[in-house]
Amino acid sequence: MTNFDFNNMPLVKGNRARTFAILSCGITFTMLVFSYTFSDPSLDFFKYASRLSDSFFSKGLCACQQCIAELEGDPWFAEHFNQSIHPLMTRENSILSEETFRWWQWLQSETQPANFSEVVEELFQVIPDEVLYMDASPDRCRTCSVVGNSGNLKGSRYGHLIDSSDFIIRMNQGPTRGFEEDVGTKTTHHLMYPESAINLDNTTSLILVPFKTLDLQWIISALTTGTIKHTYLPVMSKIKANRDKVLIYNPTFLKYVYESWLEGHGRYPSTGFLGLMLAVHLCDEVSVFGFGADQYGNWHHYWEKNHMAGAHRHTGVHNGDYEYNVTLLLQDKHKIQMFKGR
Repeated sequence: MTNFDFNNMPLVKGNRARTFAILSCGITFTMLVFSYTFSDPSLDFFKYASRLSDSFFSKGLCACQQCIAELEGDPWFAEHFNQSIHPLMTRENSILSEETFRWWQWLQSETQPANFSEVVEELFQVIPDEVLYMDASPDRCRTCSVVGNSGNLKGSRYGHLIDSSDFIIRMNQGPTRGFEEDVGTKTTHHLMYPESAINLDNTTSLILVPFKTLDLQWIISALTTGTIKHTYLPVMSKIKANRDKVLIYNPTFLKYVYESWLEGHGRYPSTGFLGLMLAVHLCDEVSVFGFGADQYGNWHHYWEKNHMAGAHRHTGVHNGDYEYNVTLLLQDKHKIQMFKGR
């Protein structure tokens, strides 16, 4: 019988033995991890891994003490939050699925729309075809104020607090002049649609929320020839805005907000809720002002004297109550900070 001398064993055999041992350990460890993970329902890593990856690469690392995109420990938020759908439209992501296009055209019942692809091609000859997103440097904490138009802003004295954010998002016809103490003076991004359009200064980014192909045609016209003067209402034929800062709210993202966050309530989301969702997906910390009713239960705009106003709350277009409840839930989960005013 031959006696093996382990000290004189050929090197190749030693390498094979070590390789086999490493592989065995690796396989055993992997089996243990999978066994533990799938036996413990509290671990949601595998379920939400792709969304975590999308969030990391699209927003970068967050330097805030607590960041919105952190999904761990909150299955409800992780189930609703999907950052793989970009909020703003570019030439590259402008192609809509057939289902999305049909749903989008249904929103305001556009019966004979122009050719969408041709309109988009013309659009991106007028405005930038790429989006420069908010600063995504890993050592930056991007703070955002989303300023709604609720009457609860009147007398709130939130102006300085609003202006202290890196980005201030406003919407529709909400004025700042004459209301600076309550609503602030700065605006970095302003959401509007043709029927709610106002002129902007040269430093503010206009974010068009399109509900139909005609809305895209309107922004082209409003920045150039001024030929479109009517949609379903009379609209501004020309608008003052920096065309290099014009952005388009992505219809695919709009549909995602409606289905995932509002779960089909109302006909489509309000501009205020769309502004909030834009901030939740692009900012690290979000402060919300001017949402909901005032202290007396009135739903009106802060510049209006008619406290019984409150467009769309009960018309079936927007479900203001449901949107507000989702907003409150985001606050309860410490994803946003909400200031309720007076």
